[in-house]
Amino acid sequence: MSIESSNNSGASDVPASKRDLVFAGGIVFILAILFLPIPTFLIDIGLALSIALSIIILMVALWIERPLDFSSFPTILLVATMLRLSMNIATTRSILADGHEGINAAGYVIGGFSRFVMGGDFVIGLTVFLILVVVNFVVITKGSTRIAEVGARFTLDAIPGKQMSIDADLSAGIIDDRQAQKRRAELEEESSFFGSMDGASKFVRGDAVAGLIITAINIVGGIIIGTTRHNMELAEAADVFTQLSVGDGLVSQIPALIISLAAGLLVSKGGTRGSADQAVFGQLGAHPRALQVVGVLLTCLALAPGLPMLPFLSLAAASFFFSVVVKRNQEEEKQTVKMETMMAEENVLLEQKNSVAQSLARADIELVFGHQLSSHLLNQRDDIAQRMTKMRRKFAQHYGFVVPDVALEEDLSLPPKAYRIRIHGTVAAGHELRLGEVLALVGDGAMPSLPGVETVEPAFGIRALSVPEGFEGEVEALGLPAADNVSVILTHLSEVVGNNLAQLLSYKDTRTLFDSLAPEYRKLADELCSTHISYPGLQAVLRLLLAERVSIRNLTLVLEAVSEIAPHIQRPERIVEHVRMRIAQQLCGDLAEDGRLSVVRLGPAYESAFLKACKQNAAGEVMDFDMAPANLEAFGREADAVLQTHVDAGTRFAVVTPPAVRSYVRMILERLQPNVAVLSNLEIARGFDISVIAELSGAVPVAPAPPPEAATNAMPEPAV
Repeated sequence: MSIESSNNSGASDVPASKRDLVFAGGIVFILAILFLPIPTFLIDIGLALSIALSIIILMVALWIERPLDFSSFPTILLVATMLRLSMNIATTRSILADGHEGINAAGYVIGGFSRFVMGGDFVIGLTVFLILVVVNFVVITKGSTRIAEVGARFTLDAIPGKQMSIDADLSAGIIDDRQAQKRRAELEEESSFFGSMDGASKFVRGDAVAGLIITAINIVGGIIIGTTRHNMELAEAADVFTQLSVGDGLVSQIPALIISLAAGLLVSKGGTRGSADQAVFGQLGAHPRALQVVGVLLTCLALAPGLPMLPFLSLAAASFFFSVVVKRNQEEEKQTVKMETMMAEENVLLEQKNSVAQSLARADIELVFGHQLSSHLLNQRDDIAQRMTKMRRKFAQHYGFVVPDVALEEDLSLPPKAYRIRIHGTVAAGHELRLGEVLALVGDGAMPSLPGVETVEPAFGIRALSVPEGFEGEVEALGLPAADNVSVILTHLSEVVGNNLAQLLSYKDTRTLFDSLAPEYRKLADELCSTHISYPGLQAVLRLLLAERVSIRNLTLVLEAVSEIAPHIQRPERIVEHVRMRIAQQLCGDLAEDGRLSVVRLGPAYESAFLKACKQNAAGEVMDFDMAPANLEAFGREADAVLQTHVDAGTRFAVVTPPAVRSYVRMILERLQPNVAVLSNLEIARGFDISVIAELSGAVPVAPAPPPEAATNAMPEPAV
């Protein structure tokens, strides 16, 4: 609670229309004391009020949470200072007028301080008074003044930056208009407060000087009046008026010292939140090792010859005791915070689980099991997760970006032994397994005479025999590869992820890739995206490369190639063709074996048919692709038969075409042989031995292309 609110609640019994009159009457009374004599009982009340007010100010300064909660301190300080100075004038008038009557001439408060503090000896009182003045003026007031000056200076210098921060948060939507208005009001209040404290610290400093001067005037004036007006001896006048003056000085300096301490606490609090006891003990006692070191040093002092053992040993024991207590409390607090954090996280997860919005959120890659399959693989979840991590690391190393995490889930709506692989919530593939059995991959060979069920391996469509796990040794003895259920699932998952790399490269992944480059290449990407292409355009280029399983690990080469062609061409498909030519060494290197690149060549008939089907504009750009359906079907049948032969043999090869038709040949073949690479003649890098292992000759008659106006089955240009 702020001090303003507490003050308002405390004064709620007084109507607002009367509070201002009471306050104004009090100020008028203080000013009247400067000119009008008052009786001694009012002087006693005024001095007691001054002491009480100073103690209240000190307690409030101790207990406030932050300095701004006591923003009225400069005003209160001015009023308290004026009250104390007016009482000094009133006591001076009484001392000089009635001091010859005795020690209680200026009231019982001053007389009591004279007897209690000074013990009847004005030398002791004068010494104590001078020490209080030195402590207040030289130590507390001077330090508080310096802190207030520096705090005001830095606070005012920081206002423009804080104002810009508020405007930035408002523009970014972090805060709304009401919060921004509140923070601006707090900023204005903070600047006004520290500026006022800089001036208010001068009140305290001037009050200390005024108290010293008033005491000296009272002593000198009292001695003169006592000896000249009341026929007192010089020694008697000096004794009486010095006691009265020093007693008056003590009564005024003690509240001044208390208020100086309150001002010092307030300005030295700075940005620390919480009351002073929390700040001091919370920070000073938060290090048990420091208390242990103090205990060791105090023990050494207790054992030192000539020093008293009891006080040092007692403090050493207290230091060790509190170090143990603080350490235990810190451990308990850590456990409490940990439990609260865990409970908060559980509550957040529960809220997310029950929220409607959470039901719309899906993982990019999901591996969903039927109930029976999920129970069967329950003990192998850790192994599956570990192997999926290795799979993701392999994809990252080969293709140059990290594929998303795979979420493992159970779906009761699936067949009990089935699984599904989902990409962005859509089922991309699935299969049903025979639990407790292994797949013997047969391929085109003869089916072994083992008990089992003939089936198909789901990832590549290879003929297989599902046999019980007990016959795994016989399968290996026949030289056939065997795969357990987990291997079948993960192989299928890897193949599906590889076929959907383009869809898995998000805009966030694209920005992360470019942000991880060296500063020079980040600058190149920013310049490129600010003039010729956007980051979504770069994402489209990368996705087109990944759609053909071309690695983007050499991202700097890709970026350089895009920067070369982007000023002239905007279409991502044509930019990709230029990029492929620039990274030809990588394309051929990933396909070659021992420097030998095996290729399947496009025969003259098909080459001519594809070139005729490409419709170019006046600038020579291919604008449309129009091939007769009979030609497409003939090419598909022959290409599938020829390529499948080499795929089954495990040969690594590429289909080579003219540059103008490469993307269209790839568009046809990806539906038949999605893992076969298609290169143009310009993408064959130097330094590789080319081996032609087959040719798509076009032995099937090729039908002439229909005229443009009669074409009804024109194939669209490939897109992302």
